[in-house]
Parts: sequence; structure tokens; C-alpha cells
Amino acid sequence: MTDEIKVKHTAKDSVFTNLFSTPEYLLELYQVLHPEDKTTTIKDLKSVTCRCILAEHPYNDLGFNVGNRLIVLVEAQSSWSPNIVLRLLGYWIQTLNNYFTEHKVFLYSTTKVSCPKPEFYVIYSGEHGHKPDTLSFKDLYFPDDAQCDIDAQVHVIYDRMTGDIIDQYITFCKVLTEQVKKYARTRKAIEEALRICRDKQVLTKYLKERETEIMDIMTTLFDQDYVTARYGDERERQGKKEGWKEGRKEGRKETARNMLNLGISIDVIEKVTGLTENEINALNNAPLPM
Repeated sequence: MTDEIKVKHTAKDSVFTNLFSTPEYLLELYQVLHPEDKTTTIKDLKSVTCRCILAEHPYNDLGFNVGNRLIVLVEAQSSWSPNIVLRLLGYWIQTLNNYFTEHKVFLYSTTKVSCPKPEFYVIYSGEHGHKPDTLSFKDLYFPDDAQCDIDAQVHVIYDRMTGDIIDQYITFCKVLTEQVKKYARTRKAIEEALRICRDKQVLTKYLKERETEIMDIMTTLFDQDYVTARYGDERERQGKKEGWKEGRKEGRKETARNMLNLGISIDVIEKVTGLTENEINALNNAPLPM
């Protein structure tokens, strides 16, 4: 079998979103977050993951209702960013708007409406180190302002060695990361990651049932990473090229200013610098560069 990545565009979700789009795994996730709740069942959970308007792929990683009393938003992160607090706040506003629309909640009512409680989580598959267990919007962005009118708490979940569905997902991410280090972003890396996870009894049932689908998802993600990296390289090259062009033009403008100060005619300046008459006349009134 060739090791070349063959991209398929049928996979739209990440492994995380795909895993927890399955009701039984979503219930497992909720039970890890709320072990005290022994009564909630699959039928009580409803996905409210935001979707892009012009496409089918998710806007955020995962959102779900627990009846009408709770909305849980969960993001999966492999690289650390405290700005996840701002992103989750944005997802919450969108999700809440969708909830009010669906339930025909009239916010201009003279009586208080019912609002589900929000919970925010980040499942972090990187190293814990000295990273916090909770991120606070107020403490991060307005630490010296006691009068900040809004706050949001995001609970960060790391590998706790418990073997639950969240830990298994984190283990899967770590195994995949190690295999990518060995085999780069190739089919071999994915195959080895799946094999190791099966051997370790990590997401066993899910991987067995969805192996082909997971291969599709991962090869698509790998290709998107490659395209994104190449796009970034190209934009950097283009930026340097544009910067060089802009530098040349600024140099011609500076030459034109000096010639104007010497009383040289505009037609001569046009020939020397390549600037237009309008551009040269504009220099008479333009402020000098700092």
C-alpha cells in the first residue's frame, strides 16, 4: 500500500466532533463531566454545535443541550491559547441566540424568560505543565478592573489517567502526535496510531466501527494542514515582494521630494522617478515621513 496521502473531501468533521456526534459517546462525555447525574439519558441530549452558514462543517467543536436546563460547550485543543475564552464566549452567544429562536423566546417580554445555564470546557491534549485548571475572562483580560461587568469561567481538562472517554480521546491525540513525529503526516502515521490505540484499548469500539471514516477524516485534516502551511509560505513570499515594491516606490517619492526642494521641474522629475504628475503634486502637500 502506498504511503502517499490520498485526500477525500467527504469527511467534514474532526475526530473529536465525529466521536461525540455519536449519542452513546456524547452521553459518556456528559457523565464524566457530571458523574452526580444518574438520570440523564441519551434522549435528553441534543447537539447544538454551531454550523457555518455557507457550509456543513462545524463552527465550534461541540455544543449540546441537556434538556432545557443546561448548554455545554466543549472545545478540543492540542496547542495552548488563553484566547479560547473569547472564542467560547462567541460560541455561547451564537448558541444562545439559536436556542431562543428555536424555542420562540421573546426577549422583550415584561416577565423574566427561562435561560439555560452555560458550561464551558476545554479538553487539552498537550502537556499540563503549569497551565491553569480554570481560565477566567475577567482575570485574563481585565485583571486590574474590579468593576468588569462580565466574566466567564472555562474549565480545562487534562489527562487524568482515569481511562474515561475524555482521557481516551486525549491518549489518542498524544499517540497520533508521536506517530506524526516518526512518520510525518503520512498514512503510515495514521495506521500506526490506530494500531497502538487498539492495542492499548483506547477508543476500541469507536475505532473498530469507524476506521475507514477516521482514515478519511485524518487524511483530509493532514492535507488541509499542508495547504494551510503552503498558503502561509506563499503569503510570506508575496508580502516580501510587495514590501520590496513598496520600498522602491517610497524611495522614488523621497527622490522626488528632494528634486522639488531644488526647484527642478515636474516633467524632469517624472522622467527620473517614474512617478505621475499627480503623485508628484501630492508630495507638495503630504507630510514628511517620520
